[in-house]
Amino acid sequence: MVTDKVSLRDQATGSGTVCRKILDALPQWFGIPEANDDYVAFSDANPTVVASIDGDDVGLLTLKLHSPYAAEVHLIAVLPRHHRSGIGRMMLQHAERRLADSGVEFLQVKTLSEKRPDPNYDKTRQFYLAQGFRPLEEFPTLWDPSNPALQLIKSLPRPGAP
Repeated sequence: MVTDKVSLRDQATGSGTVCRKILDALPQWFGIPEANDDYVAFSDANPTVVASIDGDDVGLLTLKLHSPYAAEVHLIAVLPRHHRSGIGRMMLQHAERRLADSGVEFLQVKTLSEKRPDPNYDKTRQFYLAQGFRPLEEFPTLWDPSNPALQLIKSLPRPGAP
């Protein structure tokens, strides 16, 4: 099982190089150079969970903290050869535990709305739904009219709650 070989590490900052490597391998999702540059800069300056196998970085999840109670998955990406192996789920669950332990109650993510059909983003939305996220609101022009955004949200378990 691949997930038995995965190690996760938390990095407060400095994940830009890892981000660039992984996004370059995912042009179906991350094909806009300017947007990729923004993701790299953001990952370099914000908390990131990095997944590695045998010392090779294969995935990352970068967080944006909005308040003491709310955070956002700003970016999650896994190298294509490791898609559907559980690495994304592992990183997300790890981040959720850390956030919940620090008092964060709500986690959100934004992705491409189904109003712009795209088979890759269909998979992305299905991933988030399977992880317990629920659609909250659509933003038709947040990114631009040809890329309507869908905001999904979930409640994080409170530490010590049954």
